[in-house]
Amino acid sequence: MSNLAGKTLLVTGSSKGIGAAIVKKLGAAGAHVVAHYGSDRAGVDEATSDIESDRVLKFAANFNNMAEVDALWSAAMEWRGRIDVLINNAAVMRLRGGVMDAQDTWDEVWGEAVDVNVLAPSRLMRHGVRHFLESGGGTLITISSWVAQRGVSNPEGIAYAASKAAAMAATKTIARGFAEKNVLAYIIAPGVVRTQLSVESAATLGGEAAVTAGLAMREWVPPTDIAELAAFLSSGNCRHLTGATFDVNGASYVR
Repeated sequence: MSNLAGKTLLVTGSSKGIGAAIVKKLGAAGAHVVAHYGSDRAGVDEATSDIESDRVLKFAANFNNMAEVDALWSAAMEWRGRIDVLINNAAVMRLRGGVMDAQDTWDEVWGEAVDVNVLAPSRLMRHGVRHFLESGGGTLITISSWVAQRGVSNPEGIAYAASKAAAMAATKTIARGFAEKNVLAYIIAPGVVRTQLSVESAATLGGEAAVTAGLAMREWVPPTDIAELAAFLSSGNCRHLTGATFDVNGASYVR
């Protein structure tokens, strides 16, 4: 198990799915966790229920509003005076806004995807890099998706795929630009993860059985696999992995 005692980590989108699994794992590893959520307070309460109250800060922020994104970073910094690891996990995936949809729908879905999936995490990365340069280093982890590299199966998800690719490119740029300053940056690119978002997506592609049949392992990735990897990367035990993209898809997409 990774030992994260004494480290402070900020995790966005902590109320469900991958984010909730990451928060649980970090808490079990001894970390102090800033657990961001949008509106699902009950979900973040459940995700942090096994962590001592003095090791958790829960903070709500709407990622369509950059002032609230800034407020999240400020609150996280004020809590313990530093952030060691930023894990950008929060995202929206709308299966509409495709090329054949109405212009108003296109504009709405793309606007939200850019705000939540690109501008908000990039803004947090900007805060993070500036802080890490002053404090001697730190780690950024972006939870991306295999769609950032291969496209999405349902063309209605084009905005999601494009936004995930943008966040991936931003993370790689930071990795290359600040490696010598001990700013480490990693990308985790999961395939089909056992989350509600994946269930909803599968319904548009013939159902869960049809999606599962196309996977090499014939099973979906459990969120705990992503959490285990995030905890390892947060430990700083293998610094020269910085800049790497970790494909977690059970050999369904091998580059």
